[in-house]
Amino acid sequence: MIRPGEYISDILTRPVGTDLVAHGWVKTRRDSKGISFVQMSDGSSFTDLQVVIEAGTIDSNTLEMITTGACVEFTGTLVESPAAGQPVELRASSVVVHGPAAPASYPLQKKGHTMEFLREIAHLRPRSNTFGAVFRVRNALSYAIHRFFQDRGFAYIHTPIITTSDCEGAGALFGVTTLDLMAVPRLPDGGVDFAQDFFGKAAYLAVSGQLEAEILALAMANVYTFGPTFRAENSNTPRHLAEFWMVEPEMAFCDLDDDVALAQEFLQYIIRYVLDTCPSDLAFFNKRIEPTVIETLEHVAQADFERITYTEAVNLLAASGRSWEFPVEWGSDLQAEHERYLTEEVFRRPVVVTDYPRQIKAFYMRVNDDGRTVRAMDVLVPRIGEIIGGSQREERADVLRNRLAECGLPEDSYWWYLQLREFGTVAHAGFGLGVERMMMYLTGMKNIRDVIAFPRTPGSAEF
Repeated sequence: MIRPGEYISDILTRPVGTDLVAHGWVKTRRDSKGISFVQMSDGSSFTDLQVVIEAGTIDSNTLEMITTGACVEFTGTLVESPAAGQPVELRASSVVVHGPAAPASYPLQKKGHTMEFLREIAHLRPRSNTFGAVFRVRNALSYAIHRFFQDRGFAYIHTPIITTSDCEGAGALFGVTTLDLMAVPRLPDGGVDFAQDFFGKAAYLAVSGQLEAEILALAMANVYTFGPTFRAENSNTPRHLAEFWMVEPEMAFCDLDDDVALAQEFLQYIIRYVLDTCPSDLAFFNKRIEPTVIETLEHVAQADFERITYTEAVNLLAASGRSWEFPVEWGSDLQAEHERYLTEEVFRRPVVVTDYPRQIKAFYMRVNDDGRTVRAMDVLVPRIGEIIGGSQREERADVLRNRLAECGLPEDSYWWYLQLREFGTVAHAGFGLGVERMMMYLTGMKNIRDVIAFPRTPGSAEF
């Protein structure tokens, strides 16, 4: 096992003259006048370790096995490197080739590969510069998320992946069943007899952990979930996945203003952490993927967020004189083009939009006194639009019953959710952040399939 201090990220900071062992995978090998130069990576650093093999140090048969893709272990001494961008290099005294790679068939060569091709070799693409950087940033983001909430006393909870209720009320759920699909039991009216299924009723993969998080919040005050969620939306756009990861904090004794404040603090914290932790990776994305990545992140990390209502946003959009692809009218949801206009041209900073029409928002959002809007909020940022969505939850049982009926949802499926409003209810709120959407923002990557290791999309569940 590689131990702390043996990673290439650590080795590159060690003093000249240090004897050590380095493990990793070969990116390239070139030979020149009796000397071989090997670039190797173990994924811990954007910068590779250069290994110098002098003639006669390693037998020719072993040297021939050190090809692109091979897994190797070098023993040697760190020496000062004459090459720019690398303080030290390893002068090898011996090598163990743990796993050779046939050079003629290894698909990841030192040349430009399209993102489409790399998705076809998702088992190898983490070895590339781009995806090594993506997954280091994802690791840093995940740690920052946990650290933010843990430092503030939030309890990390695990909500069900299998559910019998639809949090969003929008359908598009994956069914979970053990029924024989070749002989599905039927009711007299022709419907499926789910009473014979494993759970005795229809069950699905969860699209959110929010409803269950509210249970814990109304006992532990501040909690958060961080896990996979699923949506069976038949969409092949660069912004949709069937399996994705969500962070969902839920807070008791919390209203919409508190929710907005925490969302801003959270977003700025995780951005600052990644900026400070992954400078080389972000510099790569800034150079190769999106030239405004670092500038935009720095801006958001220190900006004061603007706050406006949905009605004010619609008025600004209507007065813009723009010809929008999606019409602007009160009662229609804001689209990415509208959100980017507000953040990039009107306010030139992040914008929090609150108080959306009740008919376009979920049943659990608290209804305002005007009866037309709910206590919802979306955090919009330059370059991508919505990044966080949340709300104050409806804590009044009678209003919640009316909302369930209004949204066409069966009350008996939410009996326990209603009971929370009858046994010690209190104002509470929360929000959700899609990890993959955040990753696209941090890296500038254009397709959501390229910020998760194994994307699940319509017709594709490889690896």
